[in-house]
Amino acid sequence: MKSKHTIILTVINTVGVLTRVTGLLAQRGYNIESTIAAPTENPNIYKIILVVEGSAQNIEQVTKQLNKLIDTLKVTDISHDNNFIVREYIILKVNVTKKTRSEVLELLEVFSARPLDVSQSHIIMELSGRAKKIDRLIELLKPYGINEYVRSGEFAMTEYDM
Repeated sequence: MKSKHTIILTVINTVGVLTRVTGLLAQRGYNIESTIAAPTENPNIYKIILVVEGSAQNIEQVTKQLNKLIDTLKVTDISHDNNFIVREYIILKVNVTKKTRSEVLELLEVFSARPLDVSQSHIIMELSGRAKKIDRLIELLKPYGINEYVRSGEFAMTEYDM
């Protein structure tokens, strides 16, 4: 049975490391739903967070192959159990009028979203949270007219030391 998996890679920051990681997944026919690569507290070490869908056996095989890459220090499949925190980030621009501005601002407050810019014609806001929470806000803002948005994709951190 296929399910969503979040894989956290700790790698040495070298030229082409992300290409090698994504290439390995592409060769095996996996579509990456989201990826984030960023430095850690040590600028020579990067965390790459991948969200992919696959069976437990297939993901286990992929994590073994990712471990064999030369720049890989550690690979962890956190498999969406209860031992980690997952968040996503969005910046969104929604249309407003004098009549709808207060409604949209109240909705943002309910979701703990933060307005970044308010003008006569639009509000730009930011929100972090679970993907489902962000999806619900988008659905509720659609009737007002969403101009554009950018989502980070999921990122995660385990609650315990690995």
